[in-house]
Amino acid sequence: MTGRTVLVTGGTGGIGRATALGLATMGANVAITGRDAARAQEAAAEIRSATAATVDVFIADLSNQSEVRRLADEVLEQLPRIDVLVNNVGGYWNTRHVTTDGLERTLAVNHLAPFLLTSLLLARLEQSGHARVVTVSSHAHTQGRIDFDDLQCERSYSGARAYNQSKLANVLFSYELARRLRPSAVAANAVHPGVVSTAFGAEDPGRTQRLVVPFLRPFMKTAAQGAATSIHVASASGLEGVTGRYFTNSRPRRSAQRSYDEATAARLWRLSADMVGLVPGSRG
Repeated sequence: MTGRTVLVTGGTGGIGRATALGLATMGANVAITGRDAARAQEAAAEIRSATAATVDVFIADLSNQSEVRRLADEVLEQLPRIDVLVNNVGGYWNTRHVTTDGLERTLAVNHLAPFLLTSLLLARLEQSGHARVVTVSSHAHTQGRIDFDDLQCERSYSGARAYNQSKLANVLFSYELARRLRPSAVAANAVHPGVVSTAFGAEDPGRTQRLVVPFLRPFMKTAAQGAATSIHVASASGLEGVTGRYFTNSRPRRSAQRSYDEATAARLWRLSADMVGLVPGSRG
């Protein structure tokens, strides 16, 4: 990864931080995003100290589309090349929250933010040659269904339903992006990090997270173990040109049957483009 530039969203803690550290250890120049400036600077200092890598920091709340656009502008201004974009940021909320854009928060953060950011950075990725887009999904996508009649869970909300839908959207997005990018040299893949012991969901935990997760933590992966698949898909030389795949434990696996529905993926793309203000049918 020497000489390559990697942008990791949500790189201030958990899997994102471990991903950034792992890629920096391999020689990459790393850029991380986070909501909290102090926490982001602390993460950057740790990565620099451990690796002597160049680490750029960008502050943005990716639930807000104007901040996603500002982030993209700042990234394009400061990073002359982007070889890898790791769409890592994500969250789980047990109760329904609405963003400043009037959107259900789980959909906004987990799907629409990476959709918009990737679209805005796509030209720079293409200019960098054999670039890669790695989007962190979850095995939870197998329980997801894209409900076009209630995409924002206005009629009926549960944290699990919203999360599962957003993780299926991540896989559908990755596959549709791969199709739209062909025959470009940019690869788009989705990954499942495994069940990892982090602060995930702590902002608004559900009953299971409050009562069961504490007992399961000793059996969960560490953040570094959870980052391993993202790091592999972002860096492995043998994966150059491999696109439109789903990886778990650093190996390609078949995702849920629903994720291969091209009509659903295309419809979701059009709806997402409309929700973030992109021209339908465009890549960015």
